[in-house]
Amino acid sequence: MTETIRNADVLIIGGGLSGTMLAVQLLRLPGQRRILVIEPRAELGRGEAYSAVELGHTLNGNAARMSVDPDNADDLTQWLTDYIAAGGWPESAEQPVPVSELFPPRGLFGVYAQQRLAEAKALSASTVEHVRGEVVDLQVSADSTLLTLDNGQQLRGARAVLATGMFPAARTPQTESSGLNAAAVDPWDVQAMTLIDAQAPVLIIGSGLTMVDAVVSLEQAGHRGPIEIFSRHGLLPHARRQPPSWEDFLAADHSLRSPLQLLREVRRQCRLALAQGIDWQAPLDTVRAHIGRLWSQASEREKRQFVRHVRPWWESHHHRSPPLSAQLVARLREEGRLRIRAASFKGLEPGGEGVTIRLRARGEQAIRQVSGAALINSSGIEYDWRRVARPLPRQLLERGLIQPGPLALGIAADASGAVLDAEGNVSQRLFAMGPPLRGMWWESTAVTDVAIQAKALAAKLTQL
Repeated sequence: MTETIRNADVLIIGGGLSGTMLAVQLLRLPGQRRILVIEPRAELGRGEAYSAVELGHTLNGNAARMSVDPDNADDLTQWLTDYIAAGGWPESAEQPVPVSELFPPRGLFGVYAQQRLAEAKALSASTVEHVRGEVVDLQVSADSTLLTLDNGQQLRGARAVLATGMFPAARTPQTESSGLNAAAVDPWDVQAMTLIDAQAPVLIIGSGLTMVDAVVSLEQAGHRGPIEIFSRHGLLPHARRQPPSWEDFLAADHSLRSPLQLLREVRRQCRLALAQGIDWQAPLDTVRAHIGRLWSQASEREKRQFVRHVRPWWESHHHRSPPLSAQLVARLREEGRLRIRAASFKGLEPGGEGVTIRLRARGEQAIRQVSGAALINSSGIEYDWRRVARPLPRQLLERGLIQPGPLALGIAADASGAVLDAEGNVSQRLFAMGPPLRGMWWESTAVTDVAIQAKALAAKLTQL
């Protein structure tokens, strides 16, 4: 017998931080709505990023930068102050800095998001229910959306929102797999890393923030051997510091439009800061507020130039490492245990003990082999939904309900988050927010970016 289809006003696909923040904003608005959040994990508010259990896996921004409330930049600082005063996170006492400058563990940030959701539910006439499962299909009709879950259950809603969060390359099946994930150790699985010979060499593909997490995991697992890191440009994330404020030079000069103009002016501003004895991170940090505007007004050619030539340096300078993690990486480099080399991954070499990979060093044509006891895939996030071998992205593409976003980053939508189908039509029923809109806004993954999107999208959904 077929189970009765459950109905709701809004179906939120994904119960990580994006979906949870949207639910909070919907709960805060007047009226009475039924909201279903579909998430396979046992808890809402965590997703991939905030399901971490190790204290060493921290936010890469301090508390003052990570509020989930777009109307209160101090929300996390205030929550954390109360949490610590009540006896929570005793390890914070080891860092003699104001609470606003602390970098909380990511698992603790998940607790914060969950508590804000619980508070919003208690004060709202609307309801939010967690439906545990994975959405494997989605259909859109003139008056509703219909979701099918992996257990066969079906949900119907007036509107559906793709709040799927990020697809970490290390945990995402690929449509064209190199076999890397099958041979690699999860960057966040400390327990699995305890099984690696503590003195044996470990190979890491990718040198961004996932790599930093992997090094922290290895350290906590007791690994003391060499760590070899390979990435195309051989760049490491800079350590995040707390520089003084700097004039918002982009707000004062809207003539700066192209990526090349921006790059030149940012460099000039950084040189000015250094000449005054001020950290170069100060002027760079003012750029964030303008990224969406600058990206959206850039031409397709300019966007491609930025991604090809500027992106690696932007990522390493802008997406910085938490201080304690950066200190660990720096110490291991000084000890000679950690080395980074500019090289491209070209595949796995089958057979033998441990793992052997093929690499091509930057500027060279020859392919060489490197062996280690274990391999970690730290190549970051997979933003191209065409390469994600999960049921929902594949079905949405096959049905023509979505199309790839600019430069195949995420999916295409209008400025409000309404999804564009394969023919460019703006959906009245299907919306997206957060990381799926990477191609629309470039920076669409940080907490503050997602918080602003959640508030705006909640307002739109309640006005339709």
